[in-house]
Amino acid sequence: MPSLCKLNPCIQTHKEVIMDNLITQLLFSASITGPICVMLLLGVLLKRIHLINDNFIEVASKLVFQVTLPAMLFLSIVNAKHDFSSSSHLIIYGLIANFVFFLFTIYSTRFAFKNKQNHGVIIQGGFRANTAIIALAYVANAYGNTGVALAAIYVASTTILYNIQAVIALTPKNENNKKQAVGIIIKTLTKNPLIISIVLGIICSLLSIPVPGMLSQAGQYFANMTLPLALLCAGGSLNLHSMKEESAATWFATSYKLILSPLFITSGGILVGFRGLELGLIFFMSAAPTAAASYVMARAMGGNAILAANIIAQTTVASLFTCTLGIFVLSSFNLI
Repeated sequence: MPSLCKLNPCIQTHKEVIMDNLITQLLFSASITGPICVMLLLGVLLKRIHLINDNFIEVASKLVFQVTLPAMLFLSIVNAKHDFSSSSHLIIYGLIANFVFFLFTIYSTRFAFKNKQNHGVIIQGGFRANTAIIALAYVANAYGNTGVALAAIYVASTTILYNIQAVIALTPKNENNKKQAVGIIIKTLTKNPLIISIVLGIICSLLSIPVPGMLSQAGQYFANMTLPLALLCAGGSLNLHSMKEESAATWFATSYKLILSPLFITSGGILVGFRGLELGLIFFMSAAPTAAASYVMARAMGGNAILAANIIAQTTVASLFTCTLGIFVLSSFNLI
């Protein structure tokens, strides 16, 4: 009896096409998240063999935050050919979607955990994404300099929003410290090098102010250091032992950050009509792990810093899998 494939060769061909498409999408997804995974693991390895230490990570992280990352964002905006005025709808959507998700996180956390002591840390871990490092690396791998330039504007707006939301979440409600909270917000925003560099880049771009070639080249040297150095530091600062403490609060915040946040914000973006670069940017920014700054903020405001560190470690590792899956799904439907 002849085989089914010989009777209908189209069946075999159709199966092969589907399999080839699946493999192509998986390879595309891995090409975006794979390099970030390798750099994070390299950071863990170099820390373990004592080639880098806590002092190096602290100094290098300051260098990234205060010098190289601002240089990268500034030059990306200045050298971009993108019309940023046309992207206002993207920024507005991002701010609204993130704020709505923040409100959802607040009320659901209060409902799930009766103990109010850790509410602020859980809430911050559930909404505050590492947009400036991990998400920016995803965007750079997927879309290159064009994507980074657009992402810089998104990062600036969400950084302002995240800082305000973090202070609101972490400020004890039973204390009369509203003035202190406002002061912290103003200080974190006006002295943030990322926001300052992005604002300067937008001004130079809008006014067509030329940047001298010598300064541009020197700045590019710094910019090229940013993502490799930042990812090494992120990997080296991971406390993998803390992931063994599988508390309900840590898993709760992780599920919000890596599943509900990208699902809610990206689905909303699809319904609004975003596609391609803009939708990809929305996904990467919402699917990124919890920002390392959440630990600093929690510690400064008297929150549970150990819980904050656990959330950062768990979301950073798990995001490599969830983000790869998200890219695979979106690319399979030709949405990004």
